[in-house]
Amino acid sequence: MIVKSEVLTSRGRRTRAALIQAGREAFEEQGFEAVRVDDVCARAGVSHGTFYTYFGSREELFREVAGTVVGEMFAASVVGPAAPGDPYARIEAANLLYLRAWASNSRLVRMLEQAAATDESFRGLLLELREVFVRRGAEGLRRLQEQGLADPGLDPRLTAVMLGGMVEHFARVWLDLGEQADERTAVAMLTTLWARAIGLTSASTTPVPITSAPTAPGSAAPAPAGAAPAETSPAASASTQGEGT
Repeated sequence: MIVKSEVLTSRGRRTRAALIQAGREAFEEQGFEAVRVDDVCARAGVSHGTFYTYFGSREELFREVAGTVVGEMFAASVVGPAAPGDPYARIEAANLLYLRAWASNSRLVRMLEQAAATDESFRGLLLELREVFVRRGAEGLRRLQEQGLADPGLDPRLTAVMLGGMVEHFARVWLDLGEQADERTAVAMLTTLWARAIGLTSASTTPVPITSAPTAPGSAAPAPAGAAPAETSPAASASTQGEGT
């Protein structure tokens, strides 16, 4: 019998968390298809039978891992109240965070996308996870429109999906395929395109300090963090961004 997480003892919660962490490491290192339940159990230091106390299958564990990763990316993409209040600067900060988040989580996100291509349940999970980002991005754009700072004729949701897709695709081409660009230039151009696309009327172009971090192959590489363009963003995939406050 699988024990529901909400009724676990403190020890049970620790064991379940250990299995999720072990699964995450195994999936990242070996890929979804190569991982066996026994691999996860060995990493977590539990018996084969213990695994099935918490998860019904390898697929169920992967769903949990994927949800955890996207949740971390979403949280890391929140720009927060400490960032400049200027919309342009917040979009810039969110783009930076998203690229860094992708840098540290792209393997698992790609794995989920591959699984979604052949498995309807994974497809549904991917859509649910992306929806979190899209919703936040749409809400951010709607706020800017209400303040008279963005084009009122844009559909908030579709704009969030499209612009989020732009950022996600660039992250994939840059970090996974090796397109040459330094982090500062990449963030600046993405932000310019985003702001122009929504008709941002704020006169401010306050730059956000960009600290050095790992970059794409061939450049300097961005360090991981979380993602999502502020005031309006979504990177509609595990990607997507929004205002992040």
